[in-house]
Amino acid sequence: MEMTDHTHEFQAEVAKLLDIVTHSLYSEKEIFLRELISNASDACDRLRYEALTKPDLIKEDPEFKIVITIDEKAGTLTIEDNGIGMSEQDMVENLGTIARSGTSRFSEELTGDASKDVKLIGQFGVGFYSAFMVADKVTVTSRRAGDNSAAVWSSAGHGTFTIDSGTRETRGTTIVLHMRKEAKEFLEPARLRQIVKTYADHIALPVILKASKEGEEDETLNSASALWTRSKNEITEEQYTEFYHHVGQAFDTPWLTLHSRAEGRIEYTMLLFVPEQPPFDLFNPERKSHLKLYVKRVFITDDCEELIPAYLRFLRGVVDSEDLPLNVSREMLQHNPVLQKIRSGLVKKVLGELEKKVSKDSENYAKFWDNFGAVLKEGIYEDAVNGDRILKISLFNSTAGETKTSLADYVSRMKEGQDAIYYITGEDLGALKSSPQLEGFAAKGIEVLLLADAVDSFWLSRTHEFDGKPFKSVTRGAAELDKFTDTDAETSDEPKPEDGELDSLIALFKTALEGKVKDVRASVRLTGSPVCLVADDGDMDIHLEKLLKAHKQFGAGESLRILELNPKHALIKKLAASSKKNGASDALQDAALLLLDQAHIVEGDPVADPVAFSKRMADFMAGSISA
Repeated sequence: MEMTDHTHEFQAEVAKLLDIVTHSLYSEKEIFLRELISNASDACDRLRYEALTKPDLIKEDPEFKIVITIDEKAGTLTIEDNGIGMSEQDMVENLGTIARSGTSRFSEELTGDASKDVKLIGQFGVGFYSAFMVADKVTVTSRRAGDNSAAVWSSAGHGTFTIDSGTRETRGTTIVLHMRKEAKEFLEPARLRQIVKTYADHIALPVILKASKEGEEDETLNSASALWTRSKNEITEEQYTEFYHHVGQAFDTPWLTLHSRAEGRIEYTMLLFVPEQPPFDLFNPERKSHLKLYVKRVFITDDCEELIPAYLRFLRGVVDSEDLPLNVSREMLQHNPVLQKIRSGLVKKVLGELEKKVSKDSENYAKFWDNFGAVLKEGIYEDAVNGDRILKISLFNSTAGETKTSLADYVSRMKEGQDAIYYITGEDLGALKSSPQLEGFAAKGIEVLLLADAVDSFWLSRTHEFDGKPFKSVTRGAAELDKFTDTDAETSDEPKPEDGELDSLIALFKTALEGKVKDVRASVRLTGSPVCLVADDGDMDIHLEKLLKAHKQFGAGESLRILELNPKHALIKKLAASSKKNGASDALQDAALLLLDQAHIVEGDPVADPVAFSKRMADFMAGSISA
């Protein structure tokens, strides 16, 4: 079938990326070679796996390799592999778009600062485009394994690229870089040796420098053995870092490296990394695993949900099994007992290392927690076996200060007579700190956990205690603060309404708010605010109900809450005196509705009737301002 020439426009995000890359002042331009070698290695890995069921694909050329060729006269650098290759459609999808990464998110991450933006290249799986840092034209010739025809992709890195027919005798991909004048250093053999040794020594197939003169022999530039198969004593920190860059498509340094081999009934090797910075797709609902599964050093898949639980999805690295069959399929991996045991071993190892960090390097661990704590806490809810273990290494914001605290440290600071761990949940840490429900606890000097991650409401529904101390929301039930002494003498001595006045106001409010609240009562948790809403003891936590509603997992209607009145607040005292003296009135009914709306606003809820609220507020203010 004859292919017609096609000219395509780059996807908008790619065009923007290329402009950034082309004009970048990024100092480490040499990373282009790392990215292209990495892509070539992946292409060989994928073909090696496909050939397990289709051996004819590699029959004529079974030895995988990457070949680099220098042509000083033409000013070109060529990187060639005999991997799986690309069809015309593959070229459009892989070289014209940012297909794997989510284009909208990539666009959002771009800052306009070239030196920063270029670092996103690896994170978003678009390392191919780094070629334009050193080349003013790139040509890609590729033939997919099993196909007879080849396609040629070409671009100068501006707004368009072309794809037309070409010739290639064997499978694989050839990338020709037409080097910029200022990038001629990358046509020097010594420079290429240094780059490959630094960035690609871990590649598990030979990276060969083609001899440039007759009589000379081709030169293998790397060790050509899988890094994870080597002894830890033979691997430098720099080599670990470069392998992490390769396998994790990252530019940062790993926060933690885990390299170990499990021996016994089930044998496997793991080389895992915890990133220093959170990946861009950490909370992407379409996220995929970033662990590569190998069987006897043959790449199988990088999309194996069964290999690691979702709450450890920030991990990067490889797992190489000796006990899975080489022809393992996607279906076979599901519920595979060997894989389940490997998964259990990985989780045990990772949590064990995190426990060591908590006890030996708490300051560094706090940085990890800031990045990944919200994800790790999902395990408290999802993992029945390890949930308690995760809870012990979890850190939380609290009213005790700016430094996060463990639950063990919280328990050690509990006041005499305190028998519960108090907490409040919400969406914003700043809003939680100013929540009226905290006022009474602050007055009593009682520490409260400030839980602002969405997952907090869910794990609390499963985990009811720590070290024998139950978790208790400050927004649910009676506060039971009377047994504690106030730390603020002024607050404790503040006068309350006279006998009977508050009871009269509560009775009036109950009538005015019938059907809108579950109850009205005097509050012991409020010291500065006039009112607040709380849930009854047997009702769902206020924030959890909001989350379920947002995800349409809550039935129609709304749970009625309890409205608490602060007996010591000036407004409540005046309203109480008025209710006893004058009885029910339109003004007091309006006040009840206004205070209920105010309580909802503080909770971040919309006002049920904004027009009515606005009118009542205007009338109330008009009545309170004397001429």
